[in-house]
Amino acid sequence: MVNKYIHILILLLLTIVWGCKPKEEISTVQKIKERTLQEVNKDMVTKKIVMIIANKNFRDEEYFEPKKVLSSAGIKIVTASSSLNESIGMLGGKAKPDILLSDIKVDDYDAIIFVGGIGSSEYWDNKIAHNIIIEALNKNKIVAAICIAPVTLANAGILKNKKATVFSSEKDKIIKSGAKYLGDGVVQDGLIITASGPNYASEFGEKIKQALSSK
Repeated sequence: MVNKYIHILILLLLTIVWGCKPKEEISTVQKIKERTLQEVNKDMVTKKIVMIIANKNFRDEEYFEPKKVLSSAGIKIVTASSSLNESIGMLGGKAKPDILLSDIKVDDYDAIIFVGGIGSSEYWDNKIAHNIIIEALNKNKIVAAICIAPVTLANAGILKNKKATVFSSEKDKIIKSGAKYLGDGVVQDGLIITASGPNYASEFGEKIKQALSSK
């Protein structure tokens, strides 16, 4: 009878010991994750990006959703446009540009982002935009565009032999420029990140955040 109680006691002790061990391991893993996250966030607050929107008819989700993702990571965001007047999105959203497109100094930023929407075609053949894109890539900056805005990157000449995506209506334009068109929602090729439309706006923001964290 005594032996029976001893066996039960031993089993109980073993259960307690082994039951506690995973909790300790989980606690350690959580601490490591929290420390890593703090280090990443600390690094992110030194990052600064510029989001370029159309003077009118930018696509709301493609501006507000990536902005939310990036700003929540502590990244400083500047909004640029061809006018300092308040811009109105296709869905009625409003955004007040901080600076003019022509005032962008590439050295000040870690990433250059072109927001889509039907109004973004104003930058397709804009030489100032093209020069910013080329300079940014030459200086090891991230260059990103969503929806129909990748056409601006294509016309600047940086998509040749690069994997990229774009809103399907404009795929022939980037293919003509030499891009390797993929139908994916978000595509990264080195420092170039493209996305095909508003359904991928948040994923687009996350991909830019990941790229910034690895620089």
